[in-house]
Amino acid sequence: MISGLSGADWTLLTIAALLVGVAKTSIGGVGAISVALFAAVLPARESSGALLPLLIFGDLLAVAVYRRHVNWPLLLRLFPSVAVGILLGTVFVAWVDDTVMRRTIGGTLLAVVLVHLWQRRRPQTGTGRVRAAVFGLLAGFTTMVANAGGAVMSVYLLSAGFRKLEFLGTAAWFFLVVNVFKVPFSAGLGLIDGDSLGLNAALVGVVVVGAVLGRAAIKRVDQGRFEKLVLLFTVVSSLNLLR
Repeated sequence: MISGLSGADWTLLTIAALLVGVAKTSIGGVGAISVALFAAVLPARESSGALLPLLIFGDLLAVAVYRRHVNWPLLLRLFPSVAVGILLGTVFVAWVDDTVMRRTIGGTLLAVVLVHLWQRRRPQTGTGRVRAAVFGLLAGFTTMVANAGGAVMSVYLLSAGFRKLEFLGTAAWFFLVVNVFKVPFSAGLGLIDGDSLGLNAALVGVVVVGAVLGRAAIKRVDQGRFEKLVLLFTVVSSLNLLR
């Protein structure tokens, strides 16, 4: 994997790793761009496994910074349906090709954003448990298929009215638990191996730089702009996956 990469490939992967760090400590929607960049350099299936260890490292950094700002009751409601979504995503990855996988994720993410915008114009009609089950299933499926669960969780946490720090802390713990849970499934599908781990080792320092930049940037972003940026990056990344 590493020996076949060109200078342009390394540039894109470095930018992606930088954005992983930024996403984990700042604007979560930026993380979807990392998914798209990895998929642009590597085959879609392999890119998912190659990105996962970097995401876990970013999760550890985010938990270290925001560990006190977490809503555990909400997470406990989400985890059962997330586990089901991950199992469904594992079966999906094992059976479909790259094109179908990319377009399925892109369409799902775009649909989630549209539903969120629609719900903002009218009172919520579902119960908290029903909404948690639906979003948990979507988050588990999309994170297993393309590490794109961040966009689903971003929309869910925004719809729940989370402020910046609680948003970031809850998301940090959620993805640390979920991404570690995904490791044996990804390894079983052959998406994580010695070659991909070598790529991770070359990029892990860039994630740290991104996390530091994200931490500095989030202090300058107000709540309204924060929500708009999350949705904007989610839409852009969704459209890219639909190509």
